[in-house]
Amino acid sequence: MFLALLELKAARGRFLLMGSVVVLVAALVGIVSGFTTGLGDDTVSALRRLPVTHIAFAEGTKSDQFARSLIDRRTVAGWTKEKDVEATPLGVAITRGTTDREVEVDLAAFGVEPGAFTDPGAEKGHRLDAAAPNGIVVSRQLVNDGIRIGDTLTIDRLGIRLKVTGTTGRSSYGHVPVAYVTTDAWRRIRFTTPGAHTTSTDLPGQYTAMALKAPAGLGGQALAEADRRHDTATVPLQDALAAAPGYDGERLTMTSIQTFLFLIAPLVVGAFFAVWTVQRTPELALLRAMGASRRRLLGHTLAQAAVVVAAGTAVGAALAAAVGLLVGEQVPFSLPAATLTTTMAAVALVGLAGSALTLRRVTTVDPMTMLGAAR
Repeated sequence: MFLALLELKAARGRFLLMGSVVVLVAALVGIVSGFTTGLGDDTVSALRRLPVTHIAFAEGTKSDQFARSLIDRRTVAGWTKEKDVEATPLGVAITRGTTDREVEVDLAAFGVEPGAFTDPGAEKGHRLDAAAPNGIVVSRQLVNDGIRIGDTLTIDRLGIRLKVTGTTGRSSYGHVPVAYVTTDAWRRIRFTTPGAHTTSTDLPGQYTAMALKAPAGLGGQALAEADRRHDTATVPLQDALAAAPGYDGERLTMTSIQTFLFLIAPLVVGAFFAVWTVQRTPELALLRAMGASRRRLLGHTLAQAAVVVAAGTAVGAALAAAVGLLVGEQVPFSLPAATLTTTMAAVALVGLAGSALTLRRVTTVDPMTMLGAAR
């Protein structure tokens, strides 16, 4: 180990260059991981926030269920009567509105029953109230966009006026901030025709899906039988995330980039240590001639690789974390400590795996041949 550190000091220029490459790779992997998590949260954080285990869509909707699925009141009534399952209707629609202070915003309207388990409540102000069906609770992003409690939000083209009664935490759907409204208000947003004068009784009694809270012991067979009774297709919440717009495509793109970076890291590290091993072959031969064991040479090489990779990864992790602090909430970036630690550990492992490509040459060096060649 002492000799390994001496070589690091003697050839610090080369090792600093290699360490810089590791820093850049590690930082890039960390940044991509942050964007992957952030984009995912910005697409489905509102769905993840729902305290549900399953979502029941209309039978026959195979893709984009949140946009295509519609269930009627008969289905709602049937699911609410199911034993061992809590069920409540859920509406999802993306729209646009303008406040009385001329603040224009895009929002994803989530229709929930006031007081149901899907009702997010309110961190500030008042929660949704069935007695005030035109109330709306906005997420933190909409507050950052300029909406305030007490504002009146008018839905564009429809003329539906909603009173902002409260605010809640960060929630997004399809990269659009979420606002929570009553199911009656949601039906008006979803089914009102621009220019038409309609009341709630004139609108279809339909919703996007049923939000279900099933106990852990309830088997899939019981849910499948309920689906047959109510003409629905129930999927776990994690699978329902794929129905959000762009979720699968974004994750596939970002994961592919990460995969290529993980493939590049061992190749770059391995190439450097391969060249370094060739350059120091006479020294290795001399150590073998002096009685150094193959095991000791292996430890010597791995110690150098571990120092370079570990130091580079640590600096890269710091750079990735700094990028997260720099961008703040301006872009969808999220890099929790656990994710950063896991990602950097993976980078370090693949980097060490790359250095292992040079171990065979270290163990097969012939001291007699190399000493003779040196003379």
